[in-house]
Parts: sequence; structure tokens; C-alpha cells
Amino acid sequence: MLFEILDIVAPVFLVVGAGYTAVKTGLSGDGPTDQLMKFAIKFAIPCLLFRATSTIDLAAAFDWRIIFTYYTVAISSFVVTFLLATRVFRHRPGEGVAVGFSALFSNLVLLGLPISERAWGADSLAPNYALVAVNAPICYLIGITAMEYLRADGRGPFETTRIVFEAMFRNSLMIGIGLGFIVNLGGIPVPGALSGAIDLLARASLPVALFALGGVLTRYTMKESFAEALAISALSLIAQPALTLLIAKLFGLPDAVTKSIVLMAAMAPGLNAYLFANMYNRSVGVTASTVLLSTILSVFSVSAWLIIL
Repeated sequence: MLFEILDIVAPVFLVVGAGYTAVKTGLSGDGPTDQLMKFAIKFAIPCLLFRATSTIDLAAAFDWRIIFTYYTVAISSFVVTFLLATRVFRHRPGEGVAVGFSALFSNLVLLGLPISERAWGADSLAPNYALVAVNAPICYLIGITAMEYLRADGRGPFETTRIVFEAMFRNSLMIGIGLGFIVNLGGIPVPGALSGAIDLLARASLPVALFALGGVLTRYTMKESFAEALAISALSLIAQPALTLLIAKLFGLPDAVTKSIVLMAAMAPGLNAYLFANMYNRSVGVTASTVLLSTILSVFSVSAWLIIL
């Protein structure tokens, strides 16, 4: 069992480790890493998500129980983390929102998809893609609205609405997902040459993104607020998937679906948590520490969840 789990998890984190080592040892600089990440986020991963959303059975993938189960827990984690940050660690409300966003926005794409594919197979990823499709709209809507409402220099409702829409619709991943939905719902045929090109980019997306993720992680440290980062990591890596498993069982979701969404819930906070904090210049150090620490710890926690599942 242990070696089977290592066969699933180790390759993903070895690619992340290779990117981290390449930058740390000077074999690759920050510039090439940034370009690889831009290629992955702006071109390759949108192609992966387009291919997925344009071909999946939308009625089966978007079971309301899947969305409700995952995001009830994710939003609850956001609220608990916000309260933890403001009541225990004495952050101001705006800083608390940035910290809470770490627990809300898990790394579903860069870690969740490749680990799930290795664990359950490519044919079982429909629930995973359903979660990815709505992740940015739900998380940015909650995060930006809460930030603008609670921070001292917050904007009014109309300006907040504009910022929410810009954050969602300027996101290249959302563009790929949106185009995929249009093709799927409209029954629009994709020319063979274009489809082949999209497939080539899609196959390159996750390996390139994982390598670049390792390089990006070299910029963060765990010196600032280690205890806080550890608390948020425990919430994200242990409590969140445990509650997701409980609610999925209560709803009677099929075992295959339950495994998929619990594993996604077990992922570490994504880079978007750091980018969100950086956008508002709130709790940047804490979120950076959380992203790095939780990604390291997820090597062990994700392995444990795979054994449980």
C-alpha cells in the first residue's frame, strides 16, 4: 500500500522539487521560471481546461451535491481562518480576509488535477473539473467582496462589483473554461488541426506548471508567522478534507465522486492566495509562509488521505 501511494504522490512532488532545486542552485534563474509559469497559466492550462469542459458530461459533472459539499467546507474554512487571524493572531479585518483566503483557495489545478489523475485515472476527473470551473468565480467573489467591505479603505458596492468581474474575466483560466462551456453547450465542432494543437498544449501544461511552481516557491520563507501558517495548514490539509468526507457521506455521493472531491479538498493553498494578499498588500508574509509550509506538508498529508480513501 505505502509503495503504491508513493508511486502516485512522489512523481508530482519530485517535479516540484526539481523546479525548486534548479532555481535554488542557480541552474535556472527567476526569469525562465516566470516565463514557464506564464506559459502554463496563460496558454497551456487554459487549453487543458478548455478540452475538459468542452467534452465532459455537464449534467453528470455539475451535480449540486458536489458543489455544495466542497464549497460549504471551503467557505466555512475561510470564516474560521478569518476569525482565527483576527481574534487569536490579532490581525486587522482586511489582513484577516487575506489570511482566510488561503484556506478558501486551494491549489486545485497545479496539485489537485495531477495527483487525482494519477490516483483515480483520467476518466474519473469530471467532478474535479466541475470544482475547478467554479473555483475562481466563487473564491474571488467572496474574497474581494469581504476585503472591500471589511478593510478601512474599502470601495463602494459598484466599484467592488467591477473589480470582482475584472478579476474573474481577465483570468486566462476562466477564459479557457468559458470557451469550453460555449463549445459544449452549443455543440460546436472543433477543427481537427486546432484540436490537435490544443491537445499538445494541454499535455504540456501540468509538468511545466509543477516545475515552475517549485521555482516560484524559492521566493517564500517560513520565518514570518510560523505558528499561524502551521494552524492554517492544519485546517486546510486535515480538517477541510475530513469535513468534506463527512458531508459527502451524509449526501450519499458515490464513492468515486467522494474520493475525487475529498482529495481536492486536501490540497494545499494555491499561489492565488499569495497573489490575492499581494494585490491588497495585506498579510503578504503570512500567506507566503502558509503557501510554502502547506505545500511541503501536503507531501505527507495527501499520502495519508490517499491511504484513508
